[in-house]
Amino acid sequence: MSESIQSTYGVAQDDGLLATKDLKKYFPVKGGILNRKVGDVKAVDGVSLAIEEGKTLGLVGESGCGKSTLGKTIMRLHDPTDGNIYFDGEDISDAGKSRMRKIRRNMQIIFQDPASSLNPRMSVAELIQEPMKTLTDWSKEERRDRTLELISEVGLQEGHLQRAPHEFSGGQQQRVAIARALSVNPKLIVADEPTSALDVSVQAKILNLLSDLQDTYDLTFLFISHDLSVIKHICDDVAVMYLGKLAEVASTEEIFDDPKHPYTKALMSAVPDASAESMTDRILLEGDVPSPENPPSGCRFHTRCQEYIGEICETDEPQFTEPSAGRYCSCHHYSGST
Repeated sequence: MSESIQSTYGVAQDDGLLATKDLKKYFPVKGGILNRKVGDVKAVDGVSLAIEEGKTLGLVGESGCGKSTLGKTIMRLHDPTDGNIYFDGEDISDAGKSRMRKIRRNMQIIFQDPASSLNPRMSVAELIQEPMKTLTDWSKEERRDRTLELISEVGLQEGHLQRAPHEFSGGQQQRVAIARALSVNPKLIVADEPTSALDVSVQAKILNLLSDLQDTYDLTFLFISHDLSVIKHICDDVAVMYLGKLAEVASTEEIFDDPKHPYTKALMSAVPDASAESMTDRILLEGDVPSPENPPSGCRFHTRCQEYIGEICETDEPQFTEPSAGRYCSCHHYSGST
């Protein structure tokens, strides 16, 4: 596991290119005649992680676990409710609009649905050049040269630049979105399920493109996905998220070869495998994911856990411990409490 991930749980929070410390994002719930606040949706509830420069951290979990909200909060598209976000050694948790404008040149995002993330009234050239106009002082010629360079690198042609997004397939639209994200030479890219809206035949091409671009530009990725085969293909480390909190953090190899947390084990068992033994070992989680507005006490996974060990799971929240060197798990099986 990378040194920066380890630092999140014992050393400095600002090691690596990106780190968060006890990051929270709550959304108010209003009700009643006066539409007053009656509660919070705890979408992200105390997440600490870090990514080493040039590496890819995969963030996985079921739909609704908070992983996309975490990515958008890191990008400051959502203001954090509490906690800290460190980017390149600087705490940007409460940075103002002027400061964030400068920071965003170094951190960009690729959204899940390229069709909805691209302005239909703009040409491809205008879409790619928009961040350059907003975030740099490059000349018109410099912006044009950068656009021509990028359109080639993402596998499109110069003749595509004057077309509108609706004239392209989903895979081509995502290539345009990738070119736009790269246009200002960022250090970090948050990729929020960038292949989930694409046909299976196109997904591998986009993943290979992202991998090639990472090597070319020494990019750092936070790669959000529910598709474990994608995570295994592209990520160096994996953080498993459940109901707003991290369950386990380890290298990709360790997560897939020897998952520790019961929730991680259930996710791994759901990875398609044609063998009869794999079908026998499938772990089926009972019940629905609890509401983030009213999460269970203690360990949030205890209501569905196949390794429930008693009252401690319901009353005490497990802390991150290190069951083996360089990996971390939030489970009472490894906390020394049992």
